[in-house]
Amino acid sequence: MGDPKKQKKKYKKPFQPWQKDRMALELELIGKYGLRNKKEYLRHEAYLRKLRERARQILAILETQKREKVEKELLSRLERLGLLPKEAILDEVLSLTAEGLLKRRLQTIVFRQGLAKSVHHARQLLAHGHIALRGQKITSPSRLLFKEEENELTYAAASPYTEEKHPERPSTSVPEINE
Repeated sequence: MGDPKKQKKKYKKPFQPWQKDRMALELELIGKYGLRNKKEYLRHEAYLRKLRERARQILAILETQKREKVEKELLSRLERLGLLPKEAILDEVLSLTAEGLLKRRLQTIVFRQGLAKSVHHARQLLAHGHIALRGQKITSPSRLLFKEEENELTYAAASPYTEEKHPERPSTSVPEINE
């Protein structure tokens, strides 16, 4: 099980840390999606790496019945997360991008639904307990949200943002992340 004081890292550093193109892309995505630091971005990259590895393992399974079952489980989970369309095939898992994953973060969805003025404001609202999912405060901005959970996001009951006239509450128009 391991020592609880010594937790493992959930990411890997890049093999070539000073590639100009990769660094520019990372910085752009960090700013666009309001990530706190590069470590958060690397965690999402590691999650994608694990998904791709799982897809390659499934492709290597020769037994068709076992393969179909495991493939269906993986694809249904990714479909529920909103990363793949309903009729997706396993090869599409290999083409997932970090930006697609970052669009499914709670912080980004709070901003897109118009509950915050910016992605940075969305992170602050989450950190201070102003956002609720199914009536329960939620404070993790990096949580990946299922598609069916999107409509259940609101301001927390005890939050001053529940009042329509709150000066920091954003307008009712739906914002877009700059592409």
